[in-house]
Amino acid sequence: VTGFRRVFAHPAAIFFERGIADLDTLQMASLSAEACEGASFVCTVFEVEDEGMDRFREREEEFDLQTVPVSPLEPDGEPVPPGMLCCRSSDAAYVQLWGEERFSRLYKERGINTIWGYTPDSGLRPCPVYLRHCFLAAERLGPVCLDSFLDDTFLIDRQTTIRQYLDENPSVLSTPPPPSLATRYGG
Repeated sequence: VTGFRRVFAHPAAIFFERGIADLDTLQMASLSAEACEGASFVCTVFEVEDEGMDRFREREEEFDLQTVPVSPLEPDGEPVPPGMLCCRSSDAAYVQLWGEERFSRLYKERGINTIWGYTPDSGLRPCPVYLRHCFLAAERLGPVCLDSFLDDTFLIDRQTTIRQYLDENPSVLSTPPPPSLATRYGG
């Protein structure tokens, strides 16, 4: 995907529901893509049947779901149809789509007053269980995908790569998810 970068820049309500987010340390960020000239990243593309789209939208509630061009990994590879990308949105768009009551129930009542309003210097960090899950999934797809995840994915400061963050925080990869979530967040 060209013209976008991946950033751990917003909290996800599901992390609080599952007990894997930490508001005190701000280790609660999920991953989204945002437009960025000159950026690109390697990702996997999968199909969602039309009848599954409502569930997909519900699960990915906080994102601006955008259809974007996808290029094959190899220059002479088979053409790839456009894909849906979970992109950065805004609190106002969330409230417009889902309502103030839902925003209050899933976020404000947990002490989170914004989804998308965290600044680059806020100290927001990835949810460790989710970051480990993303790392393992990228690792399973091979070195090209893993290197892209490590080098083309950033913290909210948009300077620190995930490779740098994991070098400074190696315990993220060695700490398994809670037993109740081992299958879901096993990579």
